[in-house]
Amino acid sequence: MSALSSSNPVLSDSALDRLMAQSGGATRSNTASVQGVMAKTGFCTLLAIAAGAGGYWYVSQHPGILMGVMLASFVISLVGFSAIMWKPALAMIVAPLYSITQGVVLGALSMFLDSALEARGIKVPGGLALQAFVITGSLMATMLALHTFGIIRAGPRFASVLSLMTLGLMVSMLIAWVLTLFGIPMPFLNLGEAFNGGQAAWIGLGLNVGILLLASLWLLVDLAQIDDAVASGAPKSMEWLLAFGLMVTLAWVYLEALKLAFRIAAMFGERK
Repeated sequence: MSALSSSNPVLSDSALDRLMAQSGGATRSNTASVQGVMAKTGFCTLLAIAAGAGGYWYVSQHPGILMGVMLASFVISLVGFSAIMWKPALAMIVAPLYSITQGVVLGALSMFLDSALEARGIKVPGGLALQAFVITGSLMATMLALHTFGIIRAGPRFASVLSLMTLGLMVSMLIAWVLTLFGIPMPFLNLGEAFNGGQAAWIGLGLNVGILLLASLWLLVDLAQIDDAVASGAPKSMEWLLAFGLMVTLAWVYLEALKLAFRIAAMFGERK
């Protein structure tokens, strides 16, 4: 369908082509549109926000359940990805379910990080969740503007460079995790080190900013992929698949924004 490849497996050409074939093509009156994709993405975002508020409240009442929530989220996400790769049309069900699941776990994580700051006497105006939401929304708006006005064109070479950078990041994180198993700590990866300041905290902050930028640039690739799918006359049912792919990247951006807000508060916030 397109020479452009996305970071999201749900937005890969093979998945898009399979959904096109399963739908039997599309008529002119029943084709996907950018507006339709954005409307479904907005709906999924509202679900994530509502679920995030619920997750924040519930885990604040039952803090011991945080790990269980994160494990359940991982399992549901894995099943959802597998289901979509098997039958892309299931995105109509998986996209809202994924949004709710991610909203719950990110809301729960926000509560946990807020509590860690409060234990140190650090109060974040509006809470970390609000700050992360503002950062995510601002980055999405910026990338949408860059894409709409053609300031940055996410072509195949752009996507290839981002793919290599993302692969390098994943390998580096895996190596760091293995080293910790052998008793070799990587303090700059530990969010708690932000309270101690010093070199490790600054390296962690810089790394966090870099990963957030990387995740945000993938939004440009996803937006270009959406344009390509719409231009090719994709069926309207594909809007859910495209919205799901965009939500995956937005969840990553929000997570990195949440971690960044926490690091900044821990390093520079005023203690009572």
